[in-house]
Amino acid sequence: MAPADTAVRPGAPQLPAQASVAFPALLWALPGLVLAVAGFFHPMHLTHASSHTWWGLHVAGLFAFPLVGVALMALFRGRRDPLAVVAVLAAFVYATAYTALDVINGIGAGYVTWRLDAMAPRPDEVRSLFAIGGPIGEVGSWALLLTAGVVVLDAVSRQGRWALPGVVLVPGAWMVHTDHIFWPVGAIGIGLVGVGTGWLAGVRIPR
Repeated sequence: MAPADTAVRPGAPQLPAQASVAFPALLWALPGLVLAVAGFFHPMHLTHASSHTWWGLHVAGLFAFPLVGVALMALFRGRRDPLAVVAVLAAFVYATAYTALDVINGIGAGYVTWRLDAMAPRPDEVRSLFAIGGPIGEVGSWALLLTAGVVVLDAVSRQGRWALPGVVLVPGAWMVHTDHIFWPVGAIGIGLVGVGTGWLAGVRIPR
């Protein structure tokens, strides 16, 4: 007879094994996938005509960009080893710096441009926003690339061949580094980050 604390009550609903893996995998992948969809609609250039879409998308991105870092941090939940510390700190730097990029270059510059007259030349103030937001975003994208490398190294060493599909995290992070979430390269890149994170969230769950 099973002990009282592990016995299954007759008629109690049971979560299928596939669902117990698929749900957290989808949840962890969702921020990257949402941003990939946003990237499809992201204007390539900030002009008065595109400015409303530009700043509107970045307002939505404000709630998604940091969640990519949170999902990567969650892969190391409960761990205190040096590799986990490096990954979590790098993911934190990404989440902070890339959110700043989103606010400055996305919301700030986009909104100011939208409020200008359609025929007005771009003022120095908007150029100044890009001048400060760009370098901060660069720090964030390098931090994402570092996080991806550490995550993949750790996962392959622990889960072996089962973790190999998660390697898409690295090229995905590089594509974000070079093309933000612009379609097609950047959008596909952040999508790969989401897919890789979701896959590794799934394989770390004991079967």
